[in-house]
Amino acid sequence: MKPFKWIWQYIGAYKWRFIIGLLMNAMTIGLMLSTPYIMGLIARDVIEANNPDALPFLLILMVGTTIVKHIIRYSYLMIFESTSQQILLRLRNDIYRRVQEQSFRFFDTNKVGDVMSRMTGDLDAIRHMCANVFYAMFENILTFIVAIGLIFSISWELALMLLVVAPFVARLTLKQSKHIKPTFAAIREQFSKLNSVCQENISGNRIVKAFTREEFEIEKFQVENQAFYDRNVESSNVWLRFLPQQDFLANFLCVIVVLVGGVFVIMGRIELYELIIINGYLWAVNNPMRMLGWYVNDIQRFVASLDKIYALMREKIDIKKPEEPVIVGKIKGEVEFKNVTFSYDKFRKMPIAINDLSFRIHAGGTVGIVGPTGAGKTTVANLLCRFYDVLEGEVLVDGVDVRKHSLSTLRGGIASAMQDVFLFSDTIEGNLAYGVPDAPMEDLIKAAITADADGFINQTEDGYDTIVGERGVGLSGGQRQRLSLARALAANPSILILDDTTSAVDMETEHAIQTALAQDYPDITKFVIAHRISSVKDADIILVLVDGKLIESGTHAELLAKKGYYNDLFNIQYGEFEAKQAALGKEAAIHGAE
Repeated sequence: MKPFKWIWQYIGAYKWRFIIGLLMNAMTIGLMLSTPYIMGLIARDVIEANNPDALPFLLILMVGTTIVKHIIRYSYLMIFESTSQQILLRLRNDIYRRVQEQSFRFFDTNKVGDVMSRMTGDLDAIRHMCANVFYAMFENILTFIVAIGLIFSISWELALMLLVVAPFVARLTLKQSKHIKPTFAAIREQFSKLNSVCQENISGNRIVKAFTREEFEIEKFQVENQAFYDRNVESSNVWLRFLPQQDFLANFLCVIVVLVGGVFVIMGRIELYELIIINGYLWAVNNPMRMLGWYVNDIQRFVASLDKIYALMREKIDIKKPEEPVIVGKIKGEVEFKNVTFSYDKFRKMPIAINDLSFRIHAGGTVGIVGPTGAGKTTVANLLCRFYDVLEGEVLVDGVDVRKHSLSTLRGGIASAMQDVFLFSDTIEGNLAYGVPDAPMEDLIKAAITADADGFINQTEDGYDTIVGERGVGLSGGQRQRLSLARALAANPSILILDDTTSAVDMETEHAIQTALAQDYPDITKFVIAHRISSVKDADIILVLVDGKLIESGTHAELLAKKGYYNDLFNIQYGEFEAKQAALGKEAAIHGAE
């Protein structure tokens, strides 16, 4: 019952609009049921009484009620449609806000396609329920009750015979409901999988083409598409299993009216015009019975979608805002890790990503972090930004645990430039100003110059107004990284995280960027995560991580003197370089001697 109580806060807000719509619906039912009665009067007062003068008035009355009925029907249909769209608007906004509030852990465990299917197909099932099923069910139930009541007023014996069919229809409906619910749940689940495969393939289309895996991806999609087809066929088979029986029972009503009603006319129990009226009301008894199976399908689809959406809205938010955050104008940038231990699985079923890490850097200082792939370098940045919470220990910013900082203050003072750059389909200026939409153009240009991006930006046809494709399609890897760095600098952060930011640029450009960064933004605390020694050698402290453990720390000179992992890494990178330079020098000397 919890999902229904939850959805009522959205539907209940518009209950008076629904009530007005249903009252208008009831008026149209009365007008619809007046038509068979007028036809009976035509049979009695015009045909049987041989009085053609009464026909014009009855025809005008019939046409008039039809026109009024359609005007009212149009009005309440607009009420239900507009109300359903408003409910959908609120729902979609709240779901999207909930998704935005989720931590990284949510996106680690939920596929984008699954979330997208909740916000499209599942929400549309709720809109369909509010816009169509509500009033249609009310209309058919009320029509059936009123029609049976009117038939009772003419011939209670015939009405009872018609009602004999009702228990059989109800039994079939209950059986259908029992079988149809799991099939609709399976359909929604498979639709999510299909969405995920499609989204993943489109996002990774360059990789697919690079490895010529188009046929593999087509086959993978066909498997999920076939499974989606099978689930829908299973649902249709359940429905088709009961439809013929429901149709038979509904059509059996016609047999009862023709046979029993004809006998009653011959016996003189009812008049011929009364049989015509009863026959006219037959659709009002027959149609609701025929539509009952459709409504069961719609309700089960609604329930299955509601369960999915409710589960999404009830998804626990791991990173919670502190009830009484520490109030600061802007963080200064002093960072300290105290005995920090972390695993991406809070139950520690996965390997420890960070194990008992401790270090401290003053505001404006630079931390270099090196180590092999999977050592936990990026995890340090994630914990600093509080994308995840530590299992043990503390991460302090300006002497305050990050869990006590306001998230907006903390993250507003930290900017990141990652190796895997995401650029929006917008202008270069729009991308640079993403963190600070009201940033002056001078600040954006300054950031671009520091990141060595201003040159290639001005070489484009529209300069800073150039629109980049989705994810920066059309730019080189180095250009995207430099734009990412410029975007981070434009936010004027107190802490700057550079996660392999210059891996796609040459060493000369990297040196120019580092020099400009030190000159133009000297007060920013910098975390430089890199594989290149050249990226971190000037840092105030260099952390060497291996398997989540800090095995060495110190300055460049201190680490070389230790003759450990860092020294080996230096020799691998610079030893080869020096050997090449020596070989080139020797070759040049030989040519000179010649």
